[in-house]
Amino acid sequence: MSRIFGATRAPASPGTSSPDAGPRRRRFRVSFGTQVLIGLVVGVLLGVVARAMGPDGTVDGVADPNWLTQTLETVGSIFVTLLKTVVPPLVFLAIVASVANLREVSGAARLAWQTLLWFAITALVAVGIGMVLGLVTQPGNNASVSESAATAPESSGSWLDFLTGIIPANMLGIEGSLGDDNTVAFGFNVLQILVMAIVVGIATLKVGEAAEPFLTFVRSFLAVVQKVLWWVIRLAPIATVGLLGNAVASYGWDALGSLGTFAITIYVGLALVLFGVYPTLLRLHGLSIKQFFTGAWPAIQLGFVSRSSIGSLPVTQSVTERNLGVPREYASFAVPLGATTKMDGCASIYPAVSAIFVAQFFGIDLGITDYLLIAFVSVIGSAATAGVTGAVVMLTLTLSTLGLPLEGVGLLLAIDPILDMGRTATNVAGQALVPTIVAKREKILDQGVYDAPRTGEAWREEEPVAA
Repeated sequence: MSRIFGATRAPASPGTSSPDAGPRRRRFRVSFGTQVLIGLVVGVLLGVVARAMGPDGTVDGVADPNWLTQTLETVGSIFVTLLKTVVPPLVFLAIVASVANLREVSGAARLAWQTLLWFAITALVAVGIGMVLGLVTQPGNNASVSESAATAPESSGSWLDFLTGIIPANMLGIEGSLGDDNTVAFGFNVLQILVMAIVVGIATLKVGEAAEPFLTFVRSFLAVVQKVLWWVIRLAPIATVGLLGNAVASYGWDALGSLGTFAITIYVGLALVLFGVYPTLLRLHGLSIKQFFTGAWPAIQLGFVSRSSIGSLPVTQSVTERNLGVPREYASFAVPLGATTKMDGCASIYPAVSAIFVAQFFGIDLGITDYLLIAFVSVIGSAATAGVTGAVVMLTLTLSTLGLPLEGVGLLLAIDPILDMGRTATNVAGQALVPTIVAKREKILDQGVYDAPRTGEAWREEEPVAA
């Protein structure tokens, strides 16, 4: 019996002809990667058409989107919702299993510290690039945006909220919020899930043999969740059409004119990190740049269109294990940790350039201490973003730490969705890069898997399993 992507095929019964016997016509099959690229093109085209159609009118002074924009938004949001539904059980089960399995991996504590160290190193490099670019391009002095657009956000990040947010409110990390229309919305705090999973995993190790039935259940449940995840992943090409099409239709590029220098500075910084810093680190560790990017591409492109590190987490973890050769015992710990704390785009480059922009716009001079604070917040406070869409929390945390006007956030919100696509793609690439580098340094990387030919699928095909 052979197994590919979890599908099984039994051998032909005696006396029957095998479907593999004799010549047969080869079916034309479009690879997953090609499907996603087609989705990108179709999404942009439909987005342009939807934007050209214009709104269907206004409701309470707000433009009412046309039927095509609504369809694109619905398709994209359903996919991201499905992914986020899988995230809580996936993170909890994977980390519990990985902590229990780390006893079979030598130097587990060393792996954890190496991971955090490389998170910090890459964040420092990224924030340094952001500050240099901000000082060179002077985005605040070259903006034509009106000061009347300066408004403080309704909510902002704070160190107290970050510290109290680590403490789980319940076993599942579920949070509820009351809307303006008195409806209750439920969400989850992945950082709290991470903390609870680590605690449960360590407790499982301490209990010993009595916890084996629980571990067996966790591993079985995890296998089921991963199978459901694969079904969701197969919808990615269709979801790409909706996500990218809605972004183009809803935001377009009109707002970039007044903040052109700022937007270009952000994307130049992201490009330097993604195509400069990361390839340099790969080369220094003797790893192929092409193999990394072709292996991590499904997660990077999903991060770009979904604008959510948490929504991309299941795919990031899968490609890190199956394409890049990082052991599952380590990847299922490092990748979820990275999805909450490893944000080179949202928590390093963006807040650095934005803080300089706000200071220049309001005529406030920054000193050496202020730049050191920007670096400190980028490295230590990045977990405050918790993988959510957008980077307002991290930006407000940086501005409040520096004592800069929070009203500056309102100046940048108009183009935030356009910038967030590039930021999240960079975040996701870094979340796959660091576990790969650490695994290589600790000599636990499966080099054969890393160097294997790419098939264009969302992750590498599994090896045939004996009957």
